[in-house]
Amino acid sequence: MILFDSHCHLDDKCYDKDLQDVIERAGNENVKGIMIVGIDIKTSLKAIKIAGANKGIITSVGIHPHDAKNCSKNNLDTLINLARKNPCVKAWGEIGLDFNRMFSPVKDQENCFAKQLEIAGNLNLPLIFHERDSLGKFYDILKSDGPKSRKGVIHCFSGTKEELFKYLDLGYHIGITGILTIKERGKYLRSLAPLIPEDRILIETDAPYLTPAPQKNKTRRNEPCFVKSVLQRLANLKNTDPEDLSRVIFNNTRAFYDIEF
Repeated sequence: MILFDSHCHLDDKCYDKDLQDVIERAGNENVKGIMIVGIDIKTSLKAIKIAGANKGIITSVGIHPHDAKNCSKNNLDTLINLARKNPCVKAWGEIGLDFNRMFSPVKDQENCFAKQLEIAGNLNLPLIFHERDSLGKFYDILKSDGPKSRKGVIHCFSGTKEELFKYLDLGYHIGITGILTIKERGKYLRSLAPLIPEDRILIETDAPYLTPAPQKNKTRRNEPCFVKSVLQRLANLKNTDPEDLSRVIFNNTRAFYDIEF
């Protein structure tokens, strides 16, 4: 089995004391690739530093919708420079809309989203999308703005069947997290998982969040090595060999981020 955690946050302070142990455990489970996703300048800088010191780790840069109120030209220019100067930066994100917690006003979120879509297009970087309770606005923006050749992944997909097929029709990948393994919370997602074409799936931990079963019974903190549990549950739902599926998804992820290792 060969694995790639396509979305995590190893820059989080909860890993400061044992980061190398976390990375080693991932390697022991044959996690050959890890994407650390930036959500602002500070996290993007820390992710780049971690990637520079560890083989098989790549990063993204971007401004999360929670921080859209800080989406100034200076901040965006700083992220653009980071993307241009650091070969480990392989994507832009996570970006999008989140109307659930409303840490930033709707107008700021929409403006920041649009600006970053344009920037990623200019830099020819794939996009990591975040969407929560946007009442269709997220899809409307994606449908109306940008080329069909744009690459993107719907991070931590937990939407409806209708939304799933809309995203697939736009050509996007679907990111599956440990929610898939949770008895009640993941029930609906498990009904949709067999419908996702294998060549459009990425698996992720979103660590330190969303710890999958059975690990969540022992620890609250998620980490990249636990992505194996997501893969195994997905293979079971799709009635396919886990090793075969792991190779398909690993290659999906390499192609998506345009990397070789």
